[in-house]
Amino acid sequence: MKENTPKKTIYYTDELNDEFSKAIITPKKIDSSWKYVDDRPFKKFTHFFWYRIIATPLAWVFLKIKFGHKIIGRELLPKKKKDKRNGFFIYGNHTQDIADALIPSMLCFPKDVYVVVHPNNVSMPFLGRITPSMGALPLPEDMGGFRNLLSAIKKRVNDGNALCIYPEAHIWPYYTSIRPFPDDSFGYPVNQKKPVYCFTNTYQKTKSKVRIVTYIDGPFLPDETKSRAEQKKELRDIVYKTMTERSKNSNIKVIEYIRRKDK
Repeated sequence: MKENTPKKTIYYTDELNDEFSKAIITPKKIDSSWKYVDDRPFKKFTHFFWYRIIATPLAWVFLKIKFGHKIIGRELLPKKKKDKRNGFFIYGNHTQDIADALIPSMLCFPKDVYVVVHPNNVSMPFLGRITPSMGALPLPEDMGGFRNLLSAIKKRVNDGNALCIYPEAHIWPYYTSIRPFPDDSFGYPVNQKKPVYCFTNTYQKTKSKVRIVTYIDGPFLPDETKSRAEQKKELRDIVYKTMTERSKNSNIKVIEYIRRKDK
């Protein structure tokens, strides 16, 4: 990465848990009463309307205008929307609030993408009512809710859709490295015996703006000859290694992140 003078400095203490999103939201309680899958005709229509008619074109315009978004490696992803055999999981680094909600749909088009999200994403005053129709699957806080989430993930990916996860969990705006993340979320593709892809959002300088260039890699397949724990770890490690290598393509720092020596 070429040296430059970042516009801002952020001090952190915990790479796994520090959160730097500016949004202040009181999250809803997500429990066993949350309905993750609703395939009534009206709900299917609202999903199509918000996802394809409204969100997809607006996402393309927003990403192009604000970030000059470019995708490298999109041809690696399965494209047939209706083929139930080619659902997959895709993992990415979490460095934007709005853009990270939009980028997966650009990467995986024409497939629908369902995203495992923090409850904040379904708790906003207006957008919180719409995000479930656009594929948001909020993390629950009890076992009943977690069983429902697992059931929804199984259905969506086995219907041939893409399932997106941000394993870093917390937003660090414009961060140009990859933070350590656990292997917990890699149990989903192991359970469903589905391929894993990853995408790495990098920040690259142009004459007029800081551009997001997204690199796609994969597929990475669970090794079914090994234990579930070993499969999770191996998938996590190859994704982390691949994203770390890709992150080196960033050539500008908008924000400098410095570990705080004292607590």
